[in-house]
Amino acid sequence: MTTFPTARLAERRTPFYYYDTELLERTLETIATETSDRPDFIVHYAVKANANPALLRIIARHGLGADCVSGEEISAALGAGMDAGKTVFAGVGKTDDEINLGLDQGIACFNIESLEELAVIDHLSGLKGTKANVAIRFNPDIKANTIAQISTGRRENKFGISTDMIDEVAEAVKGCKHIVFKGTHIHIGSQITDMDDFVRLAQSMNAIVVTLEGKGLDVETINVGGGLGIDYANPDTAAVADFGAYFGVFKTHLRTRPGQTVHFELGRSIVAQCGSLISRVTYVKHGCGRRFVILDAGMNDLVRPAMYKAHHEIQNLTPHGGTERYDVVGPVCESSDVFACDAVLPVTCRGDLVAIRSAGAYGETMASRYNLRPLAPGFTDKDL
Repeated sequence: MTTFPTARLAERRTPFYYYDTELLERTLETIATETSDRPDFIVHYAVKANANPALLRIIARHGLGADCVSGEEISAALGAGMDAGKTVFAGVGKTDDEINLGLDQGIACFNIESLEELAVIDHLSGLKGTKANVAIRFNPDIKANTIAQISTGRRENKFGISTDMIDEVAEAVKGCKHIVFKGTHIHIGSQITDMDDFVRLAQSMNAIVVTLEGKGLDVETINVGGGLGIDYANPDTAAVADFGAYFGVFKTHLRTRPGQTVHFELGRSIVAQCGSLISRVTYVKHGCGRRFVILDAGMNDLVRPAMYKAHHEIQNLTPHGGTERYDVVGPVCESSDVFACDAVLPVTCRGDLVAIRSAGAYGETMASRYNLRPLAPGFTDKDL
């Protein structure tokens, strides 16, 4: 449970992100506990979820690798102390500069998303007189129980290579002179809380590995992606995601042999609950039968509600009696700049301090300067 140091938070100019590092540490310790019986399980942190340097340094100290989807993420991860030898690089549009950065830094593996990309990495590696470790990302056409915008494992999604092309992939890999085939990769989406989706992923991966090895390719690494969701409605009672159930799926359903390693790319489930967007009430507006709480934070600071219709609990940190229903909105000149409709809050007044919870993932990292608003800074409990 996050306890907010309200008096100290109130001293800072809003809006800003506040991170509970004690909760982050507890989350990372839980991951270590749940994987302690499987030394072949290697967890990478998905940097896209939150690249705040203070958080990256904590995650690095716990020994997690990095899952990156841009050259800038590689640089941020390595700059925070993450090990290049535990860094993987995915993404459908890797540029030549990004590929060369990965090669120069000696990252562990490129997760290949197309045969065209495989040819480019083979060529660039040859120019450097080196070889690149690669894993092939397959698209298993699994419909995960999540929203369409963050589903990544369907046939119509841009990610990965169709499993229908597995024969073509095997031949292409064998024809490359400057790559080292390491294994295979699947990622089916984000904010997944139905463990049956991960069971289907494991079963699909089992079939892919058997097929690849049957074609003479040695599968050393099995990367099952990430996607474990959190409970946005209960950020305190469910502060740590159900890592036991998640890793339990793969312990039970994924078939491995000695010498293979299993890789995970977790992001949201590591950092989401430790972060809150702190804002002040600029106005409480009455009219047309509605009560609007207008914050100084907007959709440019936290875009998830506007982009995905995502739910975030909203907590008034300033004590008041009684409750009212409010639409909680921001100042951005867009009708979609809404954090919640009909939210039940304590009676709220101008100047009150508000926390928008579960904002540690895809909050600060997706922020923009729309309306030329400044980026909200991020602070940890150690900064106050």
